Amino acid sequence: MREVRASRGQGQSPSGIGTLDLSWVMLLMYVLAALELACLFMQFSIMPYLSRRLGLDSVAFGYQQTIFGVLQLLGGPVFGRFADQRGARAAFTLSFLASSALYLLLAAACSPALPGVALLFASRLPGALMHTLPAAQMVITDLSAPEERPAALSRLGLCFGVGVIFGSLLGGTLSSTCGIQCPVIVALVVNLLGAILSFTCIPTSTKGASARAQASLPGKPKASLLDLKAITCLLLQPGVLPVFLVKVICGFPSGLFMVMFSLISMDFFQLEAAQAGYLMSFFGLLQMVFQGLVIGWLSGHFSEGALLRASVLVFSVVGLAMALMANVFHFCLLMPGLVFSLCALNVVTDSMLTKAVSASDTGASQCC
Repeated sequence: MREVRASRGQGQSPSGIGTLDLSWVMLLMYVLAALELACLFMQFSIMPYLSRRLGLDSVAFGYQQTIFGVLQLLGGPVFGRFADQRGARAAFTLSFLASSALYLLLAAACSPALPGVALLFASRLPGALMHTLPAAQMVITDLSAPEERPAALSRLGLCFGVGVIFGSLLGGTLSSTCGIQCPVIVALVVNLLGAILSFTCIPTSTKGASARAQASLPGKPKASLLDLKAITCLLLQPGVLPVFLVKVICGFPSGLFMVMFSLISMDFFQLEAAQAGYLMSFFGLLQMVFQGLVIGWLSGHFSEGALLRASVLVFSVVGLAMALMANVFHFCLLMPGLVFSLCALNVVTDSMLTKAVSASDTGASQCC
């Protein structure tokens, strides 16, 4: 496919790619995001059971999950700048190769003949470069007009829901019927396929000519991937820092809960792997409904600021109520409010950040 060359507002529209080809590029973004998320949630569904089988307690499990989260946090800005400088094809290929390395190490950790605990912790390291969803958000941002962006990003929530549903179901079902190593091997094969599709089918760059010219102005030095000054300048642009802080402050507890949810299901709710998969599938179904349908409708009737304030308020109320829940039924009652707040927060902040930065920095704004 040829590179994207024309611009449409701040979002970039292809002139070198026909309308039909553009539709295929967008569809491929959704498919790749759904595949990566399905594999990720297959991993989440088996991690506490694998950790318990290797002799790790809840504290050690928390450490290795924290390592994964910290590496994702630190690797996000670097990956975002890599995507902006090297293009969508390189970003997707790198992300899927990193995911493949993670699942390869995880599969080795399942073998009784190898040092499982060391390999389990080593498998967290490639997580620093696993950012397929932000890369998809960058491409959708590049290819959509600003007024269409909230709806386009909300449709990406359908992929998240599909990934949660099928990943959780497959992870619990395959581990129960074929062994705990089976979901990891399936995830490894799927991510290798994703790397091949990324390298062969994704355009080299989805940014328009104006964005590329802006990134390479005459006499302007090319910033490196680890240029902290450039990242700081990006955060200090008007309208970026307040939205970024809201995203981080609200995203930290939700991210911590999602990472530890499998352990909560096993120890607090006393669920088996298949039952935990069913519960996560319910979460994914709600995610599809809210982010794929409800948020898109609300964005057409309310301002982004109003939706952001509503999501923070609902998230705060649900967080307080979760501290009082006693069983899985209480959690199911609270889940619609939790999913609405997460969906609204992610879609609105992503849309506001991409509108506040230049077209050449959409990848960094998604990964920060």
